[in-house]
Amino acid sequence: MITIPGKAKGDVWFVYDGDCPICSTAARVWRIREAVGNLYLVNARAESDHPVMHEIKAKGFNIDEGMVIKFQDTYYHGANALHIMALLGTDQGWFNRMNVWLFRSKVLSAICYPPMRAMRNVVLRLKGVPQLRNLEQP
Repeated sequence: MITIPGKAKGDVWFVYDGDCPICSTAARVWRIREAVGNLYLVNARAESDHPVMHEIKAKGFNIDEGMVIKFQDTYYHGANALHIMALLGTDQGWFNRMNVWLFRSKVLSAICYPPMRAMRNVVLRLKGVPQLRNLEQP
């Protein structure tokens, strides 16, 4: 179980697929609580040489299988990333309210994530966008 203390602080790194309209929308509108720290967005396609991308590759996280959140030197991937987003997020705006409401439950995050990832993959295929294959990059 992921628990975030009310006074948890630290920078948050959100690594996402910049060619995915769903991921890009989430990156644009997701807001963390002011008390947490700074939010840094890393587009995995445009910033494949970013130090966080090297860390993600070393840990074996496949961006094609899910976004990654780094918070307090811990990495969260896929459904766990959705869950941590809900715990760190504000309730400002419809996206953030929905995110907190739906994904504050780790079980619901695990149930919802596979269909969401499938929808992402369909959208990218329809757009003709190839997979990132971040684990195969030199």
